[in-house]
Amino acid sequence: MADALYHPDGDRFVPTEATIGPWDRSAQHGGPPAALLARAVEQVDAVVPMQVTRLTYDLLRPVPLQPLEVRTEVVRDGKRISVVEAGLWADSTLVMRASALRIRVADLELPAAAAASDDVPPLPVGEGEEAILLGGGNAYNDLGIEIRFLHGGFQHMGPGTAWVRLRLPLVAGEEPSPLVRAAAAADLGNGVSSVLKQKEWLYINPDLTVHLSRPPVGEWIAVRAVTHPGPSGAGMAESALYDSKGRIGRSAQSLLLDRR
Repeated sequence: MADALYHPDGDRFVPTEATIGPWDRSAQHGGPPAALLARAVEQVDAVVPMQVTRLTYDLLRPVPLQPLEVRTEVVRDGKRISVVEAGLWADSTLVMRASALRIRVADLELPAAAAASDDVPPLPVGEGEEAILLGGGNAYNDLGIEIRFLHGGFQHMGPGTAWVRLRLPLVAGEEPSPLVRAAAAADLGNGVSSVLKQKEWLYINPDLTVHLSRPPVGEWIAVRAVTHPGPSGAGMAESALYDSKGRIGRSAQSLLLDRR
């Protein structure tokens, strides 16, 4: 039984079976590598305290179940705004990349009228719904994360709202940071709000963009998602993201649509 999504091995990270995705049993779900790159970004030094407010990912190739290396580079440094790029490498192949916008941390007293008015989904109770696993066996959706639907569900086509939390540490021996938890949950929008049956259709996201207005708190992230398919073979999924205190941001995914 996996005890984490990744085990560190020198400068590399070895994925466990808990990272396996629903489309290909030999490849990872997008959530774990997205979280791994988020972890790398927030570990990059800054001249002043910074918060990550945007993460833009390109999933260039299926992320294989083999040791991975993370490389980071600061492409814009500053005291108010900073941009960091991170890449995920399988041997000599770049399989995923991310660009992160960081904004300096300030202590501001905002007027009450500026507070977000979006309703917070009620916190979860009971047990989560199990995902439909293609090919059976352990995977990210049954080992790596817990999903509790408030609306919709894997058996119900259409918009959905679910609370999500990591069951396992991202990296063995570490407590996941709030940014890591948000990145892991944000990649689930197309599944939470699927409008096509997974056994008959592919709706793979080759990208992911996450915007955050503040760091989340707690271990649960709510995803309120809707999918918009297009007849030309493309689509998009968009999600509002919440923690127990309110709205924290949004995520968007482009979708590659095709029949199986």
